[in-house]
Amino acid sequence: MSVIRHFINGADTGATVRTGPVYNPATGEAHRTVAFASVEEVEQAIDAAKAAGAAWRATSLIKRADVFFRLRQILAERTPELAAIVTSEHGKVLSDAAGEVSRGIENVEFAAGLVHLLKGEHAEQVARGVDVHSVKQPVGVVACITPFNFPVMVPLWMVASAIACGNTVVLKPSEKDPSAAIWLAKAFQEAGLPDGVLNVVNGDKVAVDTLLDAPDVKAVSFVGSTPIAKSIYERASANGKRVQALGGAKNHMVVMPDADVDGAAAAAVSAAYGSAGERCMAVSVLVAVGDVADPLIASITEKVADLRIGDGTDAASEMGPLITREHRDRVEGYVHGAEAEGATVLIDGTAQTFAGDGFFTGISLIDHVKPGMKLYEDEIFGPVLSVVRVETYAEAVELINAHQFGNGTAIFTRDGGTARQFEFDIEVGMVGINVPIPVPVGAFSFGGWKSSLFGDSHIYGPESIHFYTRSKVVTTRWPDHTAAQVDLGFPSNH
Repeated sequence: MSVIRHFINGADTGATVRTGPVYNPATGEAHRTVAFASVEEVEQAIDAAKAAGAAWRATSLIKRADVFFRLRQILAERTPELAAIVTSEHGKVLSDAAGEVSRGIENVEFAAGLVHLLKGEHAEQVARGVDVHSVKQPVGVVACITPFNFPVMVPLWMVASAIACGNTVVLKPSEKDPSAAIWLAKAFQEAGLPDGVLNVVNGDKVAVDTLLDAPDVKAVSFVGSTPIAKSIYERASANGKRVQALGGAKNHMVVMPDADVDGAAAAAVSAAYGSAGERCMAVSVLVAVGDVADPLIASITEKVADLRIGDGTDAASEMGPLITREHRDRVEGYVHGAEAEGATVLIDGTAQTFAGDGFFTGISLIDHVKPGMKLYEDEIFGPVLSVVRVETYAEAVELINAHQFGNGTAIFTRDGGTARQFEFDIEVGMVGINVPIPVPVGAFSFGGWKSSLFGDSHIYGPESIHFYTRSKVVTTRWPDHTAAQVDLGFPSNH
């Protein structure tokens, strides 16, 4: 089996004292091995990033932008190659993997506009002969810790903005599917990024803790589960770092009685079961208002009858496997326990059988789910869609606002007034109006509320420029022919 090592200071490196298996989820076979970084190897990556920082910060903005223009071309031309790597380690179907690359390219395009994004402000004559201007300067070495479910898109969410702002980066991808991160680092290198500006270390908690504690790491970006996001936020911020830590989700999709039922059903199927539900923006709760539940469920049941589940490399497959055997068993446990909690299992995906040893499960649809059930409260992160029935719009809003997570939500309705009120009422960071997965385009920022985000900055887009830079305000007066005077009073702008 090939060994996936680290990428430090422009070269593959790393001992193999500690390693882990990388599986092909469609077959269940370990087809690669990934080296787990030691403390010393992580420190080597941090040192490389720190050493490269001064020269990269001094690089002109135009030359920085050129790197991103070239990187965009590489990603666009070689999308099939990168998508195949994602599918081989994550399991999502090739079309979905290519879509992930496409969304990552959006963030590269955004970063390519860094000449505009890094402009400061200027005010002249704030006092007689005095001007004030502000500049945005990089924070230094940034640690980016990314999840398994988007091994291309999420690294590009973080790394593109961080590097555009003049920082250097140590990227720690998920050990479950690390090859895409190495591919990206080499693509950056091919696009002209100097060695040491982007480094990749693979590994486990040892690598993460080293990054969180290292004095030379000035900022930490993280996407993962809420318990780990909270832990990372607390530890890194206690060490004086700025932190953005995105956590879990339980995304509700409200369907009003006036909605296009077939359209809403198609959206629910796509958003709940795409990528086997392993998306932080997946719809996992369908909130049916009034008498829309029965026709909605009937339409969903009809649409999933012929859903093709199989190897992601098969063009006929619409959904692939889950990432690991352990995760599949965990997801299926929620379905097995649903009826004991009082819910009704309409479609039991755990009963579907598959040839071979891949980490497959079928799609599940569960009705009469209520708050308080584990099925409702927990982030399942699998192809399980729960239906909660409510009588009114107000009940739907109260239900969503009471949940601990506030990542994404959607409402399906033909009524503009209802849609506008929903936007105003709902306590969730990203909202879709007749859009089931409201992931913002690259020119906006991504982030939830409540236990879905720790820290005050959303990821990518305009807020990422704020997160990855420090503002400096400069007040200027040039000597004139007036005699200097001593004045011990507090400066007054008059």
